[in-house]
Amino acid sequence: MQALRGATTVDVDSEEQVYERVVALLGEMFARNGLDHDDLISVIFTATDDIHSVFPAAAARSFGLGDVPLLCARELDIAGATPRCIRVLMHLSTDRSRSELRHVYLEGAAGLRDDLPG
Repeated sequence: MQALRGATTVDVDSEEQVYERVVALLGEMFARNGLDHDDLISVIFTATDDIHSVFPAAAARSFGLGDVPLLCARELDIAGATPRCIRVLMHLSTDRSRSELRHVYLEGAAGLRDDLPG
């Protein structure tokens, strides 16, 4: 089992933009890592306090992950943190090593974890 990280931001807190950005993030995570739906064990999303329009997991269900255990939580409210940010932690069933996984940070989250392979 391995874990894959990712994050994105929205410019405005709207259902449409949350769906658009979460689907883009998941698509990029799948593409960069050659993931298959059956590789997923579970997915945890967090969102900052300024996102209220929709659960990120709803966007993941529209991406085809309706049968994968999904959980949403609130990100810590830290002064100076990236606003309107959605983070994801994906648990995978894989034989790949950590160094082979490519974490994905899009939009305003692009510089959050530049120490991780992208």
